[in-house]
Amino acid sequence: MNRTRKIPVMSRAIATVGASTYERIKRDVIFGELAPGSKLKLDGLRDRYKASVSTLRETLNRLASEGFVDAEEQRGFFVRPVSKNDLIEIADLRILLECSALETSIAAGDADWEGNLVAAHHKLHLSEQKLLAGDESQKELWKRYDWEFHQALISACNSQNLMALHGTIFDKYLRYQMLVLTYRGSVAAEEHREMLDAALARDVAKSVTILEQHIRKGLKHTLSAMAGQQDLL
Repeated sequence: MNRTRKIPVMSRAIATVGASTYERIKRDVIFGELAPGSKLKLDGLRDRYKASVSTLRETLNRLASEGFVDAEEQRGFFVRPVSKNDLIEIADLRILLECSALETSIAAGDADWEGNLVAAHHKLHLSEQKLLAGDESQKELWKRYDWEFHQALISACNSQNLMALHGTIFDKYLRYQMLVLTYRGSVAAEEHREMLDAALARDVAKSVTILEQHIRKGLKHTLSAMAGQQDLL
């Protein structure tokens, strides 16, 4: 007798709506469509995302636990503000997590890991070439490919917890980049190519060095852009 527990269709539908609401609100926070420090009024969110108040509360509490939203007693929910110190802390955490994961991933990566890494870099490279040619119409797609490349680099680290934590930190870092719409041009593209080559050559020391420099240069670039947009701080 098959005792596999079947989830009712309605429950699956509710779970899907909840996930979709979470993904949409998180995306809008990261890409600045919900401005830093702004109040997240449930009535307005209900109309915007076509979700129930209970789904919205659950979603906002989840985003608060991840650090994208502030939940203030008696005042409600607010988009987490931004600051220079917060960005520096996020960048330092990203370096700590991603460099450690990269070391393990290079040591453990197999042929499939290499193939996925090459494919991820190819998509990122094509997107970067469009940006370098002056086409900025697909910045969100570019950042998705950037995310996929960095995930591919560390995907053989064999730690789901580390990958999940890195994903949250990467999204927080990405939020700052999207708020000031920064792109370092051919320099960043060359760093990605160097990371690819060093990883495929199984040169751990070089790979980690390039990755850390890549993040620190991106941090410096973003901080400089933020200084010119004082309304963010």
